[in-house]
Amino acid sequence: MTSTAPATPPGIRDADGTVPAQRRVLRVLVAAQVLSGAGLAAGVTVGGLLAQDMLGSTGLAGLPSALFTTGSALAAVTVGRISQRGGRRPGLAAGYLTGAVGSAGVIVAAVLDHPVLLFLALFVYGAGSATNLQARYAGADLATPDRRARAVSTVLVATTLGGVAGPNLAAPTGTFAETLGIPHLAGPFLLSGVAYALAALVLAVWLRPDPLLLARELAADAVPPEKPTASDAKAAPAPRDAGVVVGALVMILTQLVMVAVMTMTPIHMHDHGHGTAATGLVIALHIAAMYLPSPLTGWLVDRYGRLAMAAASGVTLLAAGVVAALAPADSVGPLALALALLGLGWNLGLVAGTAIITDAVPLANRARTQGLVDVSIALAGATGGMASGIVVAAAGYPVLALTGGVLALAVLPAVAVTAYRR
Repeated sequence: MTSTAPATPPGIRDADGTVPAQRRVLRVLVAAQVLSGAGLAAGVTVGGLLAQDMLGSTGLAGLPSALFTTGSALAAVTVGRISQRGGRRPGLAAGYLTGAVGSAGVIVAAVLDHPVLLFLALFVYGAGSATNLQARYAGADLATPDRRARAVSTVLVATTLGGVAGPNLAAPTGTFAETLGIPHLAGPFLLSGVAYALAALVLAVWLRPDPLLLARELAADAVPPEKPTASDAKAAPAPRDAGVVVGALVMILTQLVMVAVMTMTPIHMHDHGHGTAATGLVIALHIAAMYLPSPLTGWLVDRYGRLAMAAASGVTLLAAGVVAALAPADSVGPLALALALLGLGWNLGLVAGTAIITDAVPLANRARTQGLVDVSIALAGATGGMASGIVVAAAGYPVLALTGGVLALAVLPAVAVTAYRR
């Protein structure tokens, strides 16, 4: 990848309103997301199992998920503030580099068999997860309102390649780790550390021009301010204040339900005799469903509206909960289907919610607000991760899955009220 200047000045729009620099921005973000997807997925696959092995307790197996999602909350607001001041490039690069440091800490903790260090490292590791999500906003900075959801989806779908590869490399990286004297379950964090560090490098070197800074320049140069077009009006779902609340609520609920069920599925499978390879396959399908449908989801959100797809996310998550609750514990197929539906429901909610938030927040404080919204999302994930182990220990995996599906339906009244007020 070279840094040659574009033939057209980056601030000049094409006839259809597209900024030429947007194409370069998306290419760089795609490359970074492929790498970060591997870093994210590898750790998710074995984090709970590593804690269970070190602590000897299923009840605390959800703690790693809670810790790295809590860490991602702190990282989200930090990345948002850095981006607000200096642009997306320094914010995203710093977030991924922090995730790489956390991955290294997990490996050291596993070698030393030190649970406290493990939990601290997982907290730092969460920065990679937060940054992976924050990158979607960078894809939308230069997009026109009627193409924002598709720009978000382009960034999200890039995570698929690394996200699917990561879990399936859990077994071989574990074997490789053992040759280095590292515990088998810590092996995937070797992949996470390298992947996050490379993602940081790609962004630091090649994310030029910075999409957020260029978007501000374009907005400042727009004299008089651009009049909204018919397609712009169709894309915007609600007044600004309502848009922030509804967009955040959609993403908070989908994150809480997804993290809770996803966190305990590897533990559930392990407790019923499934090996690392089977667990990796199920998680890989789940992550593929989280990101692979993104181009279609983005088109649907831009075509049929943010609120309609937000409602669809709640219904899809209910279906995921029902299938997971009814799936035989000794059968991989139904669990794989349930986790695929879980990922799809999350994808619908994230793309729709992100588009709602981006429509609602002005450029002047966009990055800061997006960071604060992602803090709420991360805290919801932390709550889901922590509660999931407790619920499974007390009532079982089927109860957790069904409860999550029913909770996701809370999206529907929020969408209905917002649609009524329009």
